Amino acid sequence: MERLTPEPAAAVVPKAPGRWQIATVTAIAVETPTVKSFTLALPIWMPHLPGQHYDVRLTAPDGYQAQRSYSIASSPLTSGEIQLTIDRLDDGEVSPWFHDVVEVGDKVEVRGPFAAYFVWSGEQPALLLGGGSGVVPLMAMLRHKRLTAPELEMRLIYSVRLATDVIYAAELAAGEETQLTYTRVPPPGWEGHSGRVDAAMIAASGVDPARGTAFACGSNGFVESASRLLLDAGFAPERIKTERYGPTG
Repeated sequence: MERLTPEPAAAVVPKAPGRWQIATVTAIAVETPTVKSFTLALPIWMPHLPGQHYDVRLTAPDGYQAQRSYSIASSPLTSGEIQLTIDRLDDGEVSPWFHDVVEVGDKVEVRGPFAAYFVWSGEQPALLLGGGSGVVPLMAMLRHKRLTAPELEMRLIYSVRLATDVIYAAELAAGEETQLTYTRVPPPGWEGHSGRVDAAMIAASGVDPARGTAFACGSNGFVESASRLLLDAGFAPERIKTERYGPTG
């Protein structure tokens, strides 16, 4: 997902390569009707922290450049490559190119990884709240947790409008960490939660506010609502990390 307003850095992380490099698209996966995941092989690779992002730059024949930042969806253990999951924005300059033009084997100019605030260290229990494509950086955390600390307490509360909006649907269904809620139309036979994320969902997650860190990612409205719910649930402000995207989600 495209980052529009990342939070300021606040932690020490490994220094990223400062220069742009040319990555190769090695795989493309359709996640939803408007979301695709792109696997990029990097000539200069370094482990990222779950929650970090890469910058992507496109250059037109006339020299015009467009640059966007996209969260990494893959675990840091996927050596030599990263996965970027990109939501197609009709009025965007970069995402339509990825969706309509890019094929396996194409080259993409990237730089990163960046960001130090919205990252999971891999040690503390975590409650993840994602709205729409705000689930992308949270998926990196969940994937890394599954690989490195399967017994660690981590729960994902994921809010989508429709069943067709669920990103990583099969992968999320394969675990027990996810609580889904549908804000518009649930799928036929759905017996889980419907409507917006609420206090009952956070309480049911089982993550102890005194020990865990909460990560909320999505639209401005989603993050504002999630932050209030987390504070009411007993999470101290310093244990709540947020990241905001555009209106999708």
